[in-house]
Amino acid sequence: MNKFEQLIDALQHGTGIARSKAAAELGKLRDKKASGFLIKALSDTNGSVRSNAAYALAELGEKKAVPHLIETLKDPEEWTRKSAAKALGLLGAKEAVEPLKKLLDDASFTVRKNAIRSLGQIGGPEARESLLRASSGQDDVVAHLAKEAIKNLKT
Repeated sequence: MNKFEQLIDALQHGTGIARSKAAAELGKLRDKKASGFLIKALSDTNGSVRSNAAYALAELGEKKAVPHLIETLKDPEEWTRKSAAKALGLLGAKEAVEPLKKLLDDASFTVRKNAIRSLGQIGGPEARESLLRASSGQDDVVAHLAKEAIKNLKT
């Protein structure tokens, strides 16, 4: 069994820790054959597995994962939402702007921060509008991050 097959086996049948590590390692291998397995792992019972799978899909540059990552923005665990938000930004997923905008009011600072960063990475008029609104909001840290993201917008 080669390394890829070992990781897929661990992702499907390992303990929570083994599944989580396998998801992270599969992203680092950059083998798109892992995509379907990682998309399925977005529904794992373990939040760490879901979080690592979301980021691994971004590492693979897997655009077909975008609808699944958008759905993962609703995950009950903040680190999973954070990873999905980050992945969508790295993938430049324009269709994620609206769902990412909703995360600007998330209870978790980490999630809000990653939503802002991703909106900045995705760019476009809709993202700019959301960042402008966030830049004058009541959360000073979020407002500052939004202003920084606006400065760095490419579009």
